[in-house]
Amino acid sequence: MKQKQHSIHYNFIMNFILSASSILFPLITFPYVSRVILPVGTGKVAFAMSTAAYFTMAAMLGIPTYGVRAVAQNKNDPVKLALVLKELLCINLFMSLFAYAAFGAALFLVPQMAAEKTLMIIASASIFLNVIGVTWLFQGLEDYSAITLVSLIFKVIAVVTMFLFIHTEQDYLWYGVMTVLSSFGSGFVNFFRAIPYLKAAKGMEMDFRRHMKPIMVFFGMTVATTVYTNLDTVMLGFMKSDYDVGIYNAAIKIKSLLVTLVTSLGTVMLPRLSEYASQNRNEEFKALISKAISFVLLFSIPVSLFCMVMARLTILLISGQDYLAAAMPMIILMPTLVLIGLSNITGIQILVPTGKEKQVMISVCAGAVTDLLINCLLIPSMASSGAAIGTLIAETVVTAWQFWILRSMLRKILPKTEWKQLILVLLVSIPAFWLIRLEIFSSLPVFIYLAVSGIIYFGMIGITLLLSGEQILNGIIHRKV
Repeated sequence: MKQKQHSIHYNFIMNFILSASSILFPLITFPYVSRVILPVGTGKVAFAMSTAAYFTMAAMLGIPTYGVRAVAQNKNDPVKLALVLKELLCINLFMSLFAYAAFGAALFLVPQMAAEKTLMIIASASIFLNVIGVTWLFQGLEDYSAITLVSLIFKVIAVVTMFLFIHTEQDYLWYGVMTVLSSFGSGFVNFFRAIPYLKAAKGMEMDFRRHMKPIMVFFGMTVATTVYTNLDTVMLGFMKSDYDVGIYNAAIKIKSLLVTLVTSLGTVMLPRLSEYASQNRNEEFKALISKAISFVLLFSIPVSLFCMVMARLTILLISGQDYLAAAMPMIILMPTLVLIGLSNITGIQILVPTGKEKQVMISVCAGAVTDLLINCLLIPSMASSGAAIGTLIAETVVTAWQFWILRSMLRKILPKTEWKQLILVLLVSIPAFWLIRLEIFSSLPVFIYLAVSGIIYFGMIGITLLLSGEQILNGIIHRKV
């Protein structure tokens, strides 16, 4: 099948819509769910999904990232593309059998899992849906419009599920169903969409060995990443209580949603960067990286500042009075938006396309060890705030390591970053924050106050970026995509 190649701007808009829907969906669902099933209920579901993520990681190996690169490098040859798809899908299906066997054993041997067998089984559906969803195929083909459409459909289905079935504190199982549907339900549709791509490989002999070395490197990287991105929730569940997990989940949910926006450009750039790297188009490669760094800094810094200032009100609006303790962890976590955005560029957009994924694995392993040690020290006394500090320091370690590895390349790229626009944004933030703190605004109801504050703050920043000639924003407005 011949796949049309859209521009970076078009793919960015599609993926940004997908990322924005990931924010809009919880804004619709979580305020309702959190008030109905309360911190204990949301904590149970968060613990189940985080635990299932480890088994999903084992089933997927490192294919979600490796597959994007492999597909991008072979997308112009239908036969090679079909063979790569067939081989990687078979590896995933084989590994999923082991993942489910291990999950079944843990379900009976681990008391915390055995206490919520039904919820754990619901969460385990994410393993199968991740495997058959082959999202990496469509990302490698840069087919973001279809990815976005299918995901939006399942988010709507999940919203309907919520209003139909979640009415009491005991309905947290339906919240688990809704979470799986909204995040992984599109796997059903994606599997059938992938079948036509497999036809060209019919009867061809598969060679799994050629993939194993890079897959294992990516798997090591995925293990470390999954460990420390889910470690906080799991350790809180074991060391503290469902309540503490629920409080932390309220803070981490907001951070995770914003991360999807911050990394949205990087997601669509990986296949294009992999293509440039394989063709030694170095100048085009560096130009895209420079644009990505500018986007991350100009987007993540204002967003993290706004969320830190508005943390208490944001938690109050989204989660309710019972979750106000999540404001401090949220404030601590917000700088990680900048760090994750930058490490996404250095790791996923530079090191991975250029075949240096081992350095990504090392950096992430360093972050995982850091997070584990700090959690052990701080969670017993500081609970969710201690977990947040562990994540912040871990992300700092990951980003610093990757910047050090790429220091010679970054010396050539960083001067081209839009530093002037960043300085202007920071300067404009000062009067913007002063304005939204005026009593005429701060006396408004919470939702209206946050909405007005956001319009004023981000409106002033958006106008500043447009007037200063910022590349991506002006490119989206003036170019045909």
